[in-house]
Amino acid sequence: MTDWRGERVQSAIEGRNPTVMARLDASFAVIGDVQFLPGYSLALAAHPGVDRLSDLPRTERLRYLADVDLIADAVETVCRQFDPAFRRMNVEILGNTDAFLHCHIWPRYEWEPPGVIGRPVWSHDPSRWADPTTMLGPAHDDLRAALTAEICARRDDPDY
Repeated sequence: MTDWRGERVQSAIEGRNPTVMARLDASFAVIGDVQFLPGYSLALAAHPGVDRLSDLPRTERLRYLADVDLIADAVETVCRQFDPAFRRMNVEILGNTDAFLHCHIWPRYEWEPPGVIGRPVWSHDPSRWADPTTMLGPAHDDLRAALTAEICARRDDPDY
């Protein structure tokens, strides 16, 4: 079996991507592999081979962006409940490394280092991306469960 990390979208479609929290209208809500900013999540477009937002027809773009909004709103709600130092959300579609459409949804906190707090997440020390103490794991089960519940509640709410 191929490692799901090498084919994140296809493995999500096939049910092999363990980071998937929910299937939405045009994307998969996934929790990030790293959690140095607890609650980091992504929206993976549910279309294999789609590299950038502009690859989607306009109606699909709007559906995808509505999913991004739903995930970001849910992440903000949960992170506010979990940590009173929650500060704000950063939402970014970059696509410079991975050739599939995905959006980073970053909660930001007051406890971040002073030289980073007002800057993009990518300003954090590169070692944070490989720190075993903040890699996604059992320590994040409660946070992940809360995120999944909030995302699914919004997805299933016909008035949302």
